[in-house]
Amino acid sequence: MMGSDSVRRSLEALSSLALEVAERLGDEVEGIGQLTKECLEGGGRLFFCGNGGSAADAQHLAAEYVVRFDGDREALPAIALTTDTSILTAGGNDFGFESIFSRQVAALASRGDVLFLHSTSGESENLLRAAEVARRLGVTTVAFLAKGGGRLEGTVDRAIVVPTDSTARAQEIHLALGHAVCEMVEHGLSGGSRSASVEEARTGSGGDP
Repeated sequence: MMGSDSVRRSLEALSSLALEVAERLGDEVEGIGQLTKECLEGGGRLFFCGNGGSAADAQHLAAEYVVRFDGDREALPAIALTTDTSILTAGGNDFGFESIFSRQVAALASRGDVLFLHSTSGESENLLRAAEVARRLGVTTVAFLAKGGGRLEGTVDRAIVVPTDSTARAQEIHLALGHAVCEMVEHGLSGGSRSASVEEARTGSGGDP
C-alpha cells in the first residue's frame, strides 16, 4: 500500500539519522548532559527557546524538568521563554520580534544558568540576539541545530548540529536528544545531594537560611 510505504520510508529515514547522530555526536550530547547536571547542582536554572516547532520542543523539555521525565524526584528549575503571550506580544510590538527572547534572558537569566536554543536553520534573529545577551551575562549557551548550523553555531558555547536539511527530521532528533539529556540529568542527580547543593548555593551554607 502507498500509505504504509510512505510511513516506512519516513521512519527508516528517522532511524538512520538517529543512528548516525548517536555515532557521530553521542559524546558531545553526553557532555551537555554533564553540563546541565552541574548547572542544576550549582543552583542554576535552565532556559529554553525556539520558533515554531522548535518552540513546542522548548516548552516540552522545560516541562520534563519541572514535572518529571522518567521517575519521581523533586522539581527542577526550567523555564520556556516561548509561553508567556503577554511578554511575547508586548516585546514584539514594542521592540520587534527579534527581541522577544533576548529581553527575557536579560530579565531572568544570570551567570551559572544554561540557555538552550532550538533551531533547524541557526539563522533566527531572535535566537542570535538571545545568545548574545546570554554571553554578556555569563550564561552558558547550548544550541540544537541542523542544516549546517547557520550563524548560531558560532555564537554559542556548545552546538549539536544534526546532519540533515530536513526540518521535520531535525526537530524529531532535537526532541530525542533533549530527552536523552534530561534522562542523564535525572539519573545523575539524587534528590538528597541536589537539595543540599541547591540550599548551599542559595544560602551560602549548609545550614538554615
